[in-house]
Amino acid sequence: MTGVPTTGPGDLRLGVIGYGLRGSIARTAHRPGAGSRVTALADHDTTVRAQAARAFPEALISGDHRKVIADPDVDAILVLTPDHTHTAIAREALEAGRPVFVEKPLDITVERCDDLLRTAHATGTRLYVGHNMRHMPVVRLMRDIIARGEIGEVKTVWVRHFVGYGGDWYFKDWHAQRQYTTGLLLQKAAHDIDVLHWLAGGFTRQVQALGDLMVYGGNPHRRAPGEPKHEDWYTKDGHWPPHTQRGLNPVIDVEDVSLVNMRLDNGVLAAYQQCHFTPDYWRNYTVIGDAGRLENFGDGPGAVVRVWNSRRSVHRPEADAEYTVPAAEDDAGHGGADPLLIDEFVRFAREGGVTDTSPVAARMAVAAGAGATESLRAGGTPREIGPLDPELAAYFERGQTRP
Repeated sequence: MTGVPTTGPGDLRLGVIGYGLRGSIARTAHRPGAGSRVTALADHDTTVRAQAARAFPEALISGDHRKVIADPDVDAILVLTPDHTHTAIAREALEAGRPVFVEKPLDITVERCDDLLRTAHATGTRLYVGHNMRHMPVVRLMRDIIARGEIGEVKTVWVRHFVGYGGDWYFKDWHAQRQYTTGLLLQKAAHDIDVLHWLAGGFTRQVQALGDLMVYGGNPHRRAPGEPKHEDWYTKDGHWPPHTQRGLNPVIDVEDVSLVNMRLDNGVLAAYQQCHFTPDYWRNYTVIGDAGRLENFGDGPGAVVRVWNSRRSVHRPEADAEYTVPAAEDDAGHGGADPLLIDEFVRFAREGGVTDTSPVAARMAVAAGAGATESLRAGGTPREIGPLDPELAAYFERGQTRP
């Protein structure tokens, strides 16, 4: 799609579908006079619509997403609805010729992801996937270190994800149910798997996993079906230890601890671990090359990435090089990544071209997460991950242009 019209002082007019947990993306994107503004929004919840009306007083507020897609005062669409609805809604917007931003993950099955990519290809409408971690300063720093050759050629990547607020964020609403997420090795891990793929320069081809519902499955303190989330469902310093959690989702059938092994298509071996009942929240990446290794300590401003690459030794805490993770220009949303994500989407919706985020990579992260979930629930039996149709892959690698 070319020649996207603008309004006011060059603002891209945005229609937002969904204003729940990821409503922060809409608020970040609403920058009247600075490139983009929200002009229409839809959500099925009346309370949420009232909140949106206060946040965007000049926008059309509706309970019907079709009105947003069809609104002539909308240039592009932000799909911020629950994961299992992404493909159906985004397909409608693509078929209407609206550039689309889809919040990660792309969807909850490989088949739905492929359907969405085929729709974007068939319509020629621009599709963008909001994998914001590619814009996180710590991830950019690690990728730059690897690109400079400081650890040589990457051979293996290990990722540990400590989800300190897991009991609040993932076991008190729809995230706790397979029918809406497939599992947290897809819904949650797709973000880290995408980064792992990006750092390693390849995509998962074989995956094996083990896991269990070790803590929250046995907690009897569930809400009744239809009962809303409790007002104190999340407190920054509360609900610890895990057995003190109350008001959990009526149905919990996703795992809260998982271990994954991956073989990538370029020979890199990788491992990912996810735990939802640790006291602290952070990610630890270790990337080992044939000439050294790097590791991050913390993942926000003030965190560091250390590199060992000068000599063989016994364990030594002092690194050969240490890099401080730079502070983001804007600390709003995922350590400043969300504003950069919106900047990239606005540019892409207007001009097209290659982006740091990738619909193909988003699909491959979902495929790895879905395959890992299948393996976990089959007692650890390995699963092969099929590649994307080469024609589709080439289309997106060219920046969504025809040859």
